[in-house]
Amino acid sequence: MKFAVMGGTGLIGSQVVKVLNAEGHQAVPHSPSTGVDVISGRGLDGAVAESDVLVNLTNSPTFDEASPAFFQTSMDNLLAAARRSAVGHFVILSIVGVDQVPELDYYRAKALQEHILAAGPIPYSIVRATQFMEFMDSVLSWTADGDTIRLPATPVQPIAAKDVAAAVAEVAAGPPLHGIRNIAGPEVFSLDELGRLTLSRRGDHRTVVTDPAAGMFAAVKGDVLTDTGKDARLAPTRYTHWLS
Repeated sequence: MKFAVMGGTGLIGSQVVKVLNAEGHQAVPHSPSTGVDVISGRGLDGAVAESDVLVNLTNSPTFDEASPAFFQTSMDNLLAAARRSAVGHFVILSIVGVDQVPELDYYRAKALQEHILAAGPIPYSIVRATQFMEFMDSVLSWTADGDTIRLPATPVQPIAAKDVAAAVAEVAAGPPLHGIRNIAGPEVFSLDELGRLTLSRRGDHRTVVTDPAAGMFAAVKGDVLTDTGKDARLAPTRYTHWLS
């Protein structure tokens, strides 16, 4: 099968391409660096031409109120290109609980992306993942102040990027789900606990203070980011193993 992987040079996309090609498929990475722009539409028709599956792993450059416009325009352009090329399966990567955090601009934008895909004419699959382990450094940096980091006790279920890529590749190579598959790491932590564990294992002596109003995840209520449902696929990589 031939796969057009948008965002195919990024953290997840590059690994999806590697997995699919190792399985004997033809997966081609596309990004602005390869001459493909999902916002202007430059290079899209050529990139999607003769592909059986379109995998969209592009992301908004910002997490603010500009992000819905990015997903609206990019999905409109990609769906139009997919129709012209008679693509049979369109896959996107989203976030567990994305439709339950309307307070966050970025989550509303990702929920919009899901809606656009589901309402479109192409058979589709949505893979929803929990928070990436690789993003923990960014989370720590958002509320760092000297020797103190403030984090809420929001429940999270971190998953390794390599496990996300494997799951996306598996879904892309299969028949369209016409729905959602949830994937998650094998363990649930509170975010403040995860911060303390990360610093301890790295020999970082900064202090994590539990603060329910700190950072982006303060807007998350309850356990929506770990509400994966009974049919979720649990990935094998544990956080302490990933840290090592």
